[in-house]
Order: sequence, then structure tokens, then C-alpha cells
Amino acid sequence: MTGREIAATLKRRGYKLTCQRRAIIDVLSASGKHLTSADIYARLKDEHPGIGLVTVYRTLELLQESGLLCEVHIGDSCRSYLNKKADVHHHHLICSGCGKVVDFTGCELDKLQERLAAETGFKIDNHLLQFMGRCSKCLASKECQSCQS
Repeated sequence: MTGREIAATLKRRGYKLTCQRRAIIDVLSASGKHLTSADIYARLKDEHPGIGLVTVYRTLELLQESGLLCEVHIGDSCRSYLNKKADVHHHHLICSGCGKVVDFTGCELDKLQERLAAETGFKIDNHLLQFMGRCSKCLASKECQSCQS
């Protein structure tokens, strides 16, 4: 989704589009990459000195709960975010070396989700699939030669 689409969706749902929220949406839209809360804050703090890290966290939480962001769990409690592509459910490959995130689609999990719902009686709202490993660049680096097992 574009920044405009996200802003319009928030307004339609009755949320205020504050200057801070707009700035966070703009950073996410301009990036095209998965960004952590700290990344977003670092990109904003000079141009918007009044914005706080708590505002970034709260805005990301609102956007995530509204289904407007894609969230990736990188490890420990670290998360990164990216504007959600228009209703295209996707999954992630995450490099444990450099943190690179690659999105992918086209798996058969929708069929599995339907089957599990039918078999268990669950109403499944969403699912998350992430593969962790090392990207080709990290595998080729000399620093990582000892961890290629």
C-alpha cells in the first residue's frame, strides 16, 4: 500500500492523521525495505525533533493492528516493518547473518489453513511463516565460513 492509501484507511477508520503518524508512514513508504522501530526513529529524529520513540512504537502498533503493515520477527524481541502490499499474503526468508529479509508468495499454506480450520473448528485469522538462514552474501563472506554447518 502507498502512504496515501494507508492515510486514507486510517481516516476512514476514524483515526487522526497526526504529523507524527504521517512522517512515520512516509518513512515506511519511501523505504521499500523492512525497518525496525529504531531505524524509523533514526530517520525521523533530525527532521522531526519532537517525535519520540514511544510515538513510533504506538504508531507501528496501530498500523500493524489495522492490517496495514507487514511485521517480521527477526529474533529475540526485534521486529521490522514494511508497508503491506495490497492484500497479497506473503512470507519471509530472513538472513541470520545480516538481517536481510526477502518476501515470497505462492506457497500452499492457504489450503493447509483451510484444512486446519475445517478439522479443528478454529477460525484462523492469519498465519506467519518465516524461514531463517544465511543469504548467499553472508555465506560467501570469510567471517561466516566457520558457521556454515
